[in-house]
Amino acid sequence: MPDLFKQLAASLSRAHTLEELARPLLELLQDVTGLESAYLTTIDLEGGQQQVLYARNTRTQALDIPEGLSVPWHDTLCKRALDEGRPITEDVAACWSDSQAAAALGIQTYVSAPVRLSGERLYGTLCAASAARHSLTPAAQQMLTLFARLIAQQIEREQLLAELMQANQRLAAYASTDALTGLPNRRAFEQALTRQLAQAARQGTTVLVAFVDLDRFKAINDRHGHDVGDLFLIHIARRLEGVLRAQDMAARHGGDEFVLMGPGPAPLENVGAAEAAFARRIAVATAGRFEAAGVAFDYAGASVGAIAVQPGELNATQALQHADRAMYEVKQARRQA
Repeated sequence: MPDLFKQLAASLSRAHTLEELARPLLELLQDVTGLESAYLTTIDLEGGQQQVLYARNTRTQALDIPEGLSVPWHDTLCKRALDEGRPITEDVAACWSDSQAAAALGIQTYVSAPVRLSGERLYGTLCAASAARHSLTPAAQQMLTLFARLIAQQIEREQLLAELMQANQRLAAYASTDALTGLPNRRAFEQALTRQLAQAARQGTTVLVAFVDLDRFKAINDRHGHDVGDLFLIHIARRLEGVLRAQDMAARHGGDEFVLMGPGPAPLENVGAAEAAFARRIAVATAGRFEAAGVAFDYAGASVGAIAVQPGELNATQALQHADRAMYEVKQARRQA
């Protein structure tokens, strides 16, 4: 018994996953019970199926419980044992002669313990079986129950870790996403722009940066209400996403302002034409018919200023400031037209 506890302690200290814990425990379970097969199952109560997740069988091949084996839950020895409160059965053929699964596998001696999670949720069973008749000691049953609890604890740890990771991913997404439009927010855009500028500086290329201001957005809010104004912002966000190239990025900068970036040409190429084409593509995307919530109107398009940042010339903040100034020049020219 001392050797058993040493092996158990070693298994617990080394295990980081359910499989790393379950497989040594199955081997220990064979040693404790003297049965040739030990296995851990999962139970799908809604689907009515039980599946062998991990199994360990001796080399005698008198009984072989294969991993992945799936059987109808209603016909399993595990369900009968749980329903009848019979964790140990030394004569399965006499006790449950109508079990097709037991007959097919040739099980004569069977022992099991439920693996229950918090709230008594049934995850599966921990079992051992033999094709021969064996007498099992109370100590063997106690160890089986202990192993089942250890497995349940490991499952809950893994589930908790997965939930924490998912929560962390959601928090990271919330921190970098504009809640209304679903676009990246200003912070996420500036971080991405910093990376893009650094990469362009290494490659000796430019980066196109555009600043977008939705002209007369206040009038839309005043006339149709803020709910329609929000729907209009969402509409513009989808229009901008629709004209993005593979490496482009669009973000909501705040209020009625959006920003975009994308790879530009080499400095010796026609940078001015690239700036104009970038701005035109974005402006055209913002113009057109808007219909939502019983409101419809034609929008003439936003004011868009675009610049091509030369390699190593500006940081992200400076690039946005330059694009903002270019946008205001466009806005002033549109007002005077």
